[in-house]
Amino acid sequence: MLFPISSAHISPIYLVIVGFVIGILGGFFGVGGSFIAGPALRAVGLDWNFAVGTDLAHIVGKSVVAVRQHRAFGNVDLRLGLVMAIGTIAGAEIGAKLIQMLKRAGNVNLVVSIVSIAVYVSISTFMMWESRKTLRSKKRGVAAPATAATKKEDPSSFGHVTRSIQRLNIPPLIKLPTSGITISLWIILLVAFVGGLFSGFLGGGAGYIRMPSMVYVLGIPTHLAVGTDLFEIIISASYGTFTHAIKGNVDILIALVMHTGAAIGAQIGAISTQYFTGPKIRLAFVPLPLIGAAIVIYTLMTGHKV
Repeated sequence: MLFPISSAHISPIYLVIVGFVIGILGGFFGVGGSFIAGPALRAVGLDWNFAVGTDLAHIVGKSVVAVRQHRAFGNVDLRLGLVMAIGTIAGAEIGAKLIQMLKRAGNVNLVVSIVSIAVYVSISTFMMWESRKTLRSKKRGVAAPATAATKKEDPSSFGHVTRSIQRLNIPPLIKLPTSGITISLWIILLVAFVGGLFSGFLGGGAGYIRMPSMVYVLGIPTHLAVGTDLFEIIISASYGTFTHAIKGNVDILIALVMHTGAAIGAQIGAISTQYFTGPKIRLAFVPLPLIGAAIVIYTLMTGHKV
């Protein structure tokens, strides 16, 4: 099928399946799924600028569906999500401008591919080390204390670093009763800005960076980080979609086809989080960025288009 906006020939069935899989992953891990969606769209011939903008458009609707389910489970910190949206939007705008610079230079596909591979592999490596270490500690009965005073125990072997960051009393401080912490506003904005930068540059909501950052830097329990990140993605991805649309980087027809599968998958993923502990969710997350990296490497080396 020809999609006239991007002039791409892509099977609608392929897009629905990709959307469904990303919906499950998004609802379960609190991510936009761009580490899969971007490479998957690129693999069928979509240029990276369209892959980035179109992915942002499709995850807005998917995140709305997932957040409704997570809110029912008490897994959304609205105050934190609203504050993070400010930093994310600022970062997303800079990321989108970088994409425009690369488009004009004519090397957007190569540069974004290399950066995405480095980011995906780094995140997976760190989370595999941390989650396995935490689970081994739990088996020995010496797990670190929960990162916040909530009903969900969420130990992390990286907790000593997290607590040191929380003790940085850089005013103004913001109290987050739902997450059970008080932390500097500037630290929250910095985490959000970095996530937004990658969102605008690599596409999606950059939950693959922001969700781990909320756990390891801010000290938010994993279940809350999943739901809150999805809530924040609604705001930031909406802005990202707008800024990419005015730059001509969004194929809305592709996004709508993907959403038909994503809306169903998002509900399944959100419900599934209730059956796993925080460390197990983090460990299960590890292969996903690696899959995205593998797709990018394959496309980069062979120039293959499915």
